[in-house]
Amino acid sequence: MTLEQLAKAGRAPTLPLGIELPTGELELLSLLRVLPGQRYVGEALWQGRRVLAKLLVGERAARQFAREREGCALLAAAAAPTPALLESGEADGQGAWLLFDFIEAAPSVDQLWQQVATEPLLSPAQDELLGAALATLARLHAQGLWQADLHLDNLLVKDGTVLVIDAADIQAESIGRPLSQARVQENLAVFFAQLPAALDAQLEELLIHYLLVNAEHALRLDALLARTAEIRRWRLADYLKKSGRECTLFAVTRSAFGLIAIRRRWLAALEGLIVDPDAALAGLPTFKDGGAATVARVQWQGHDLVLKRYNIKGFGHWLTRFWRPSRAWHSWREGHRLLFLGIPTPEPLAVRERRFLGLRGRAYLVTPFVEGPNLLERFAPYVDSAPPAAELDALLALVEALRRERLGHGDFKGTNLLWHDGRWLVIDLDALQAYDSDRAYASAYARDRARLLRNWPVGSALHRLLDERLPPA
Repeated sequence: MTLEQLAKAGRAPTLPLGIELPTGELELLSLLRVLPGQRYVGEALWQGRRVLAKLLVGERAARQFAREREGCALLAAAAAPTPALLESGEADGQGAWLLFDFIEAAPSVDQLWQQVATEPLLSPAQDELLGAALATLARLHAQGLWQADLHLDNLLVKDGTVLVIDAADIQAESIGRPLSQARVQENLAVFFAQLPAALDAQLEELLIHYLLVNAEHALRLDALLARTAEIRRWRLADYLKKSGRECTLFAVTRSAFGLIAIRRRWLAALEGLIVDPDAALAGLPTFKDGGAATVARVQWQGHDLVLKRYNIKGFGHWLTRFWRPSRAWHSWREGHRLLFLGIPTPEPLAVRERRFLGLRGRAYLVTPFVEGPNLLERFAPYVDSAPPAAELDALLALVEALRRERLGHGDFKGTNLLWHDGRWLVIDLDALQAYDSDRAYASAYARDRARLLRNWPVGSALHRLLDERLPPA
């Protein structure tokens, strides 16, 4: 296959795939990133050597290639830690290629962060990981460079060193001279905005790793925190938009007769389930089978899942639902909001709305099945005493996270909190709402607080303890 043909291969060409280059054939073994018709990045074999191939096709190929080459040159001049560029070139009218040294067993900072994200804030593992990333950023900044599209998955970790990739977004202010204070603060804000807001309190401590490598500027903590929060809000809004459109993360189809959205990495596993969810539910025992919703545990292609169907109880109920997003869609969106903010909830995997000429009917949501007792079950032995300190602290931390983000759950009862892997997970997000101001959120929090306390008798020791420990309404 030529590069010109690759441009028409779509999102998932059949692998392995031979690509004809002027210097010989490249065998593409796997795809790591795909922008159909523009960019294909994956592991490949070239002249008997494993490489990371970046294949650029389409109308923008020449411009993108020039940016990549320039970025690679800047990184090389600064002796920045980055995979070596082994081969590159252009084929007129077809596209371009860049072949990099393939770094074995080099997960991204994002992948490693997901492994330690549930640990106590700034645990030794978190501190080591983020410190290594900040040290690499400091080296770039000291040489006048910055990564304009800084993502945690654009930083790879090998033997404790963080490597920079995606050279097309490497920019220079004044090569060989330290980056300006304003540019440093902006780039660091982009980095910190990708971490949970709860970590902002440890930001000053984390900056020590940066300053040990590049102490050119006295960084303004208040300005850095403010900019970090601003960027985090923008990233959240952008991410929520992506959850409703076709992109790298989500496979989305819309028509007058329905909407289907699936986490792309789950597409192969769940496509059959979401096409006919009613058939999957038929005959299964249910957690809930009331008029408004039917919820069941489903075994599907080796995956343990929860399938929730949002029912239409009758014509009157349909009149209140057909014109607005379904409760399934609301739960899909808010579940992704919580996960983006680092608030534990089962990951929304797929959603479907049935429609007739655009008018909504039944809807469905798929999430993983999470094993664990709910809050009522877990705290049942402690109604007249005190629950384990770790579980109480985890509950208070969850409430504080919701307060920090001004999120009202709307039905904050004990059965909607699950204890799993040392954390409380929030479920049943049909009524969850984000509020724009503290004042608007105050009454929502008061309702959530009161609903939580109603799980136990007013005079019980557990009720009194929680009433004392929870922030006042």
